[in-house]
Amino acid sequence: MPRRFLKKLQPAAASVRTHRHLRLFGSRLQDGNLWHLNRRSVSGAAAVGLFSAFIPIPFQMLLAAGLAVLFRVNLPLSVVLVWITNPLTIVPILWVAYRIGAWIFGAPIDAMPADSTLEWIIGRLSQLWEPMLAGLLVMATVSSAVGFIVVRLVWRWHVAAYKRLRIAQRELKQKVLANNRKVVEKKAIKRVNGRE
Repeated sequence: MPRRFLKKLQPAAASVRTHRHLRLFGSRLQDGNLWHLNRRSVSGAAAVGLFSAFIPIPFQMLLAAGLAVLFRVNLPLSVVLVWITNPLTIVPILWVAYRIGAWIFGAPIDAMPADSTLEWIIGRLSQLWEPMLAGLLVMATVSSAVGFIVVRLVWRWHVAAYKRLRIAQRELKQKVLANNRKVVEKKAIKRVNGRE
């Protein structure tokens, strides 16, 4: 994976450790696994962050941070992924969750008006909450599993591609060195033959 790119985006561990909302985790924030960028930590962080993003509670970032500490995965990435659900995406996400939940319960799916807003959803929450909650839990579980698997596969593919590149570079270097040796040998033979 692009470790350097992720390291640039990741905040300093000291600044996160002293954040007022994360101080409740205390010395657990000293664990190095919370800050490392490796396949296990990043894939786990993707799973934790995506799961937390679809859990309908306030302070999802604290849930993500708590789960990251519990499972010892990358804390900053877990918290950042929660922002998949934001003011711009919440209405479509809640609508998809409602449709998934209604399908699970076998309930009829109400048509959503074209100009629907968060207020429309909140106004109908007494009718929509059960299917919506079921849909959000399904979306949380599925997105968490898919995120974990995709990150693992992409990381493995990236490492394999990097190894192939290194092998190709090494082989090219050996060919260049072999050709240089042949050229030097030919020049030496010509010099020797030229003297005779």
